[in-house]
Amino acid sequence: MTGLALLLAVLSLCLTMPAAAAKEAKDAKAKTAVQAKPGKGKAFGFDDVAAMAAALAAQPYKEPEARVPSFLLGSEEPWRVIRFHMDKAMWLNEKSPYWINFFHAGSYYDKTVAINYVDTDGKPRPIPFRKELFDYGGLPRQDDVPADLGYAGFRVHGFLNKPDKDDEILVFLGASYLRALAKGSVYGLSARGLAIDTAEPKGEEFPWFKEFWIVKPGPKDKSVTVYALLDSPSATGAFSYVTTPGQPTVQEIRSLITLRKPVVKLGIGTLTSMFMFGENSAGRRFDDWRPEVHDSDGLLINMVGGEWIWRPIQNPKTLQVNAFLAPSLKGFGLFQRDRDFGNYQDLITRQELRPSAWVEPIGDWGDGSVELVQIPSDNENNDNLVAYWRPAKLPEPGKPFAWNYRIYWGDTFKNVPPEGYVTSTHIGRDLDGKSRVFALDFEGPRLNKLPEGAPVHATVTVSQGAAITEQKLEKNPVTGGWRLTFKILPDDPQGLNLVLDKRPPLELRAFLRDDANTLTETWSYAYKL
Repeated sequence: MTGLALLLAVLSLCLTMPAAAAKEAKDAKAKTAVQAKPGKGKAFGFDDVAAMAAALAAQPYKEPEARVPSFLLGSEEPWRVIRFHMDKAMWLNEKSPYWINFFHAGSYYDKTVAINYVDTDGKPRPIPFRKELFDYGGLPRQDDVPADLGYAGFRVHGFLNKPDKDDEILVFLGASYLRALAKGSVYGLSARGLAIDTAEPKGEEFPWFKEFWIVKPGPKDKSVTVYALLDSPSATGAFSYVTTPGQPTVQEIRSLITLRKPVVKLGIGTLTSMFMFGENSAGRRFDDWRPEVHDSDGLLINMVGGEWIWRPIQNPKTLQVNAFLAPSLKGFGLFQRDRDFGNYQDLITRQELRPSAWVEPIGDWGDGSVELVQIPSDNENNDNLVAYWRPAKLPEPGKPFAWNYRIYWGDTFKNVPPEGYVTSTHIGRDLDGKSRVFALDFEGPRLNKLPEGAPVHATVTVSQGAAITEQKLEKNPVTGGWRLTFKILPDDPQGLNLVLDKRPPLELRAFLRDDANTLTETWSYAYKL
């Protein structure tokens, strides 16, 4: 393809520099806090990154040098003009199953990161920044872009959906954010390497991946491996991401975190997404022609005792943080459960194709909780949801602690969701003007086979502040599932609005059972009167 010769020349230049150029590269590399030095005869790997993270943790945090020109920062417009030359991707024409494109720094991406690759001999080699890999279009002042600026991140391409069509599979860009795609999906929610003090009054800290190592894949490799070095004022970390694309796309993640100083909380397996409004947004406050706008519509948790909890997402008027005690957690995730285009009607964003993400611990994570943070938002371009597992006991500063897990990206996952699950949540005011009506639809292979009149029962509870006044469970002849309808009446429906506004949200729970067994997950909802 056009540009291949240039790409090979660039890579060859990196490996066979004359003495002066080699010394210059060595001096530049020496500016970093820690060097990558694999043991003799040993391929570079996770242990090397862990050693670098440990060395960083023993040093005071240093803010990275400001290298990105100011005219590229702030607004997205200058940055969006810049395009990577796709025909100059690394490994594009080397019979590799994956090839690499790079992101230019700019806009919100004000840090540059070091990117290396681990060659087939097991040795790490730097990937130098090259302006000729980018098309700057009509960007003013493009000559002011430093020749050694550095990249903001990278993305991995390969054949995901068709054997002859180039697909983007994986992205690392900004702080410790990453996104992955499965077959048939489009980009939606993100994952993060680590969250620190999310939704705390003093403000959140965003660790960042300061250096990456991409292992060069062999011709028949099914997976691509990326190592990452994390840094922040409060913590350092070593990460390994082994990504196997498909449906679902599976990432096996190994992490070793070391605190520099105490923090209030850590977020492990962090997921970030967007929810503007959905079917449950009664009296929605947005003047939008689309029925629903969201990348995720619920949080799913699998407890160690076997209970499944489904928490529909909301866009609250004030910050809402909910914690679910989850010792020895089996898994949690943010889901886009609604896959009906008719409920979105958006031909551009195709939100019905956004992937879900399921975090599955490897080993026992011990005591902790899953936290869901919902942030008020009126802009669908901003993520306003965060979900993570919070360990009950934080590691001591200076002592590394491992958290290993898998993330499944896509639509359907093995044994997730459970056999009986909630497909819709609708809420409205009753005709009496006082009660609230909830209509929940449950479906599942076993549940749908149960005929009308089968011994299926609903258990519904509401916290202090309201009472359940009516309840009905019936077979849904349209979906084949079951429809649960119930009403709640606030304790003081005639009270002053000011008093009601100060009340905490009501906590509601509902699930279906037969005479002997639980048939569904537990629907869990926070409702603000």
